[in-house]
Amino acid sequence: MKPKRFTEEQIVRTLQELEAGGITLAEKARKLGCSESTIYLWKKKYGGLEVQDVKELRDLRQENNRLKQMVANLMLEKEAIAEALKKL
Repeated sequence: MKPKRFTEEQIVRTLQELEAGGITLAEKARKLGCSESTIYLWKKKYGGLEVQDVKELRDLRQENNRLKQMVANLMLEKEAIAEALKKL
């Protein structure tokens, strides 16, 4: 997977700057070296979020991935035990 050029915090700060005004979307896109459509995608995904919200969202995603991994491991163990019991 291609690495991201901008962190989620940088994206949120960029969107906040655009909402505050003073700079147009085209100027900001040119300054960042990305397309206007990229900024529109960011608005769709991160619009209305604060930096703290993004950090909490990332932490929740990491926790969710960890829990999914635990469930997958437990299911594998359960299947292995079931197979061992069938052989007895």
